[in-house]
Amino acid sequence: MSAVRNHLLEALVGLVVVIAAIWLVFAFIGRTASGAGSDAIEVIAYFPNVGGIDVGTDVRVAGLSIGEVTAVSLNPDDFQAEVRMAIDPGAGVPNDSSAAITSEGLLGGSYIALLPGGSPDPLQEDDVILDTQGAIDMTGLIGSMINDSGAGDGEGMADPIGDTMSEDFGAEGMDGGL
Repeated sequence: MSAVRNHLLEALVGLVVVIAAIWLVFAFIGRTASGAGSDAIEVIAYFPNVGGIDVGTDVRVAGLSIGEVTAVSLNPDDFQAEVRMAIDPGAGVPNDSSAAITSEGLLGGSYIALLPGGSPDPLQEDDVILDTQGAIDMTGLIGSMINDSGAGDGEGMADPIGDTMSEDFGAEGMDGGL
């Protein structure tokens, strides 16, 4: 009987492992799915630059995911990037809201942050968000800072290798106050 009991115990442990694996898969899918849901509405925003944004990128309000990007294309009329987003209508985002492409940090990914306006009317299907801020080109920004901090024409710039000892301590500090 001991062999039967061992096989039954092994089968029970195996069943628990399979159930736990299935639960983890569903938990993972639920955690990575957008906050839009099946009744999502689609809204459109036009950006001058969408660096780092692609289909599936989060759309957030106050840091909470309420949707995702469903399409990104170039508008041939004004050469702006047209971004289509599916958002949860239950979030009640005002129709005068603005959108900005924001980074999660220096090394993090990008997402679209919706900044709620003051209108009492929420966004509806096919509404257009015109007040947008595109992605910031961090490489260009860092490069311009480096170029601006280099030696210029010398006007108003301190000598980087100057005599800092006399500036810091003054003449009386050098002789020890004797």
